[in-house]
Amino acid sequence: MSEADWVSFEEAYAQVMQRVHPVESERVPIDQALGRALAETVYTPVPHPPWDNSAMDGFAVRASEVVGASRERPVRLPVSDDVPAGSFPKGPLAPGSVARVMTGAPVPEGATGVVRVEHTDGGPDAEVTIFDASDAQRHIRRRGEDTQTGDLLLDIGEALSPAAISLLAMAGRGEVSVGRRPQIGVLANGDELAGFEDFEEVLASRKIMNSNGPALAAQVVSAGGEAVSLGLARDDPADLHRCLALGADCDGIVSAAGVSVGDHDYVKRVLDELGVERDFWRVQMRPGSATVFGGLGSRPFWGVPGNPVSALVTFETLIRPAIRKMVGFARPAHRTIPCVSADGARGPKDVVSFLRVMIEGGADGRLAARLTGPQGSGMLTSMLADGLMVVPKGIDTVTIGDVVQVLPLRDWMSETR
Repeated sequence: MSEADWVSFEEAYAQVMQRVHPVESERVPIDQALGRALAETVYTPVPHPPWDNSAMDGFAVRASEVVGASRERPVRLPVSDDVPAGSFPKGPLAPGSVARVMTGAPVPEGATGVVRVEHTDGGPDAEVTIFDASDAQRHIRRRGEDTQTGDLLLDIGEALSPAAISLLAMAGRGEVSVGRRPQIGVLANGDELAGFEDFEEVLASRKIMNSNGPALAAQVVSAGGEAVSLGLARDDPADLHRCLALGADCDGIVSAAGVSVGDHDYVKRVLDELGVERDFWRVQMRPGSATVFGGLGSRPFWGVPGNPVSALVTFETLIRPAIRKMVGFARPAHRTIPCVSADGARGPKDVVSFLRVMIEGGADGRLAARLTGPQGSGMLTSMLADGLMVVPKGIDTVTIGDVVQVLPLRDWMSETR
């Protein structure tokens, strides 16, 4: 195996991201746009808020007319207007009076603030008694203080979160252009694997379950793509050709197992027969070293190792960001989270290691990363983790208390959108 065949993780990541490109866009109603990548720029058509409005239930006042109001020296003024939400003032605030206003209601011209109802007697009749003037220049949300007409509201590549959906609705956008969900073919390989229909073979200890297929399909969906099952290929070049042909219309393909150098690992041979342009065959990472990537025509092809943890880790590090780029997200990669290592660990120095960890609150307020348990590539339970501790190449020992970077696996922990 030549040195060129075993590329650094950073080089592998760069080659993957260079080869993939965003797919075309489609228009969807905004109630179907959550989590999608915006494919157009959105500008605000009107100021927000569209008028000066009250941030409190209370009374719109002129500060000069209520100055010094207190329990001992209350100020009593007539109520000249009543403005519930959804209506408008009769006109400017009459001198020497107040206007009753509800939260969100327009405030009359001339008002300097809204005294909250708690600082008054509630205005039970045509007058109100004010006991506290501290709000006399507060609680008015001014017209356009959030956005002005023509302001850029959302840019291309924005992940459409609930807040972004709210902004679209504010701008009157009932539908929006988003990146199409790329179709990613998912293939598992191996005579030793059983589908659900053959579970009796697993119970008899003659086969093991195909866990990679469902897991990789789930990862594709969670990354923003649509998973297309290409089935379960046997250790036979003809069957592998058959399964790969099912992905002819896919935007990309992920194939699990069969990418090593064993006598029955046929993926490399079949890819050569299909004319795949290989970018790399092995990566300096653990788990996941035996990973192949290249172009199957215009489509990206990933061949990931068959060990379940290796397959899942390779997806998170080299496939998820690529699919998110294909979807059109401006920030396709998760940001790492700095943590303090709660455990010691050792590993090979010539690769980047990804250790599965749970993230906990530390006694000093800092986040702590604790190993999920044994870290072997066959320990699938280790992937029930909050994140992957990244141990850079050149480091073979992590000691308790070291500051480490953790790649999050749970969306609620990452700020990527």
